[in-house]
Amino acid sequence: LGSGDTTVVESSDKADATTGEDKDSSGDAGTRANPYAIGDVIENDEWRIVVNSVTLAATDAVLAASQFNEPPAAGSEYILVNYSATYLGDDANGQMPGLVSMEYVTVDGTTVDSYDNYVSVAEPFDSSSPLYTDGTATGNVAFEVPTATAGEGVLAVRPSFTGDKVFIAVK
Repeated sequence: LGSGDTTVVESSDKADATTGEDKDSSGDAGTRANPYAIGDVIENDEWRIVVNSVTLAATDAVLAASQFNEPPAAGSEYILVNYSATYLGDDANGQMPGLVSMEYVTVDGTTVDSYDNYVSVAEPFDSSSPLYTDGTATGNVAFEVPTATAGEGVLAVRPSFTGDKVFIAVK
């Protein structure tokens, strides 16, 4: 469904923390093998998406958010992803960010959706309230992911139903 109109602006902080050199830019940027970084700006004609933070090992925070949240399965943990979606379109009725998609992809290629094991989180992302031009929604979603490789997966982000999917590193 990708329409080819998705662009990514890399954040200004692209120096490797250990070497001080620019990160490797070989290969296709935004793929699972060469994901963009947290903070890079993903956009198309209608939406701008920014992953603000990823909290690994967030099980305690997720369980504390609601007495009805169940612990993750053995060998799994919750992670929290905080992101923002800004509506860039000009629909006088606004648009809901419900068609912006955020998924976690495990090292072995399995896609995990936040609805696979729905839990309530603090400051949830509101995907159902309309946004008008330049309006922004920011919030959290939780994913239940394998503990052993949680930091090795990537986020798959699509700024709209027809936008290209790009990948973001979780750390």
